[in-house]
Amino acid sequence: MDGRIDTILFDLDGTLTNPKEGIINSILYALKKLGIQEIHLNKLDTFIGPPLRESFIKRYNLNNIVADKAMLYYREYYSAKGIFENFLYSGISELLESLSNKKYQLFVATSKPTVYALEVLSHFKLDGYFMETVGSHLDNTRSDKTEIISHIISTHGLHASNSVMIGDRKHDIIGAKNNSMRTIAVTYGFGSLEELILHQPDFLADNCQEIEALLLNNDF
Repeated sequence: MDGRIDTILFDLDGTLTNPKEGIINSILYALKKLGIQEIHLNKLDTFIGPPLRESFIKRYNLNNIVADKAMLYYREYYSAKGIFENFLYSGISELLESLSNKKYQLFVATSKPTVYALEVLSHFKLDGYFMETVGSHLDNTRSDKTEIISHIISTHGLHASNSVMIGDRKHDIIGAKNNSMRTIAVTYGFGSLEELILHQPDFLADNCQEIEALLLNNDF
């Protein structure tokens, strides 16, 4: 293969949509049900992107039983209301339309459960742009980005050398690199610039226009 990009994997939360309000409200709902008080609300931004169960365990030192309860309570709120407390980043619809018209193969690779990711994409009328949306399972398995990307590659017979992963957190960069795939890290999401630079993406993009310019100019 010549290395020219023909396939693009997008992260969802923090890359296509800004889900902060819904995710934070769902976390706070779960914490209240568990009797846990969180006084540093700004710290909850770190939950957006990584596998959620791991974030609950790490921040609140939960055992597996309590972590499972946290996820159950989280989904009580999220599935009913939080999923729609969400908005598209500026330029996303136009970017996907342009890339689709230019015959790129588009996928979503997210740690969010697939069933919720599909509902979000349908709500924003983005589902028609993607060949497949692959996320985690509701039993919290297949939540690691490396595994998710590997699944997409193997299922669709993709060539990693002709593919790029676009995301806003270190997990997207790490997952792509573990699959020998190039990366574009977006700076408008929830990963700090320090976090992104530390994990050395191939390119940084500040907005959708810069993403499109990198791809169309074949700057890889």
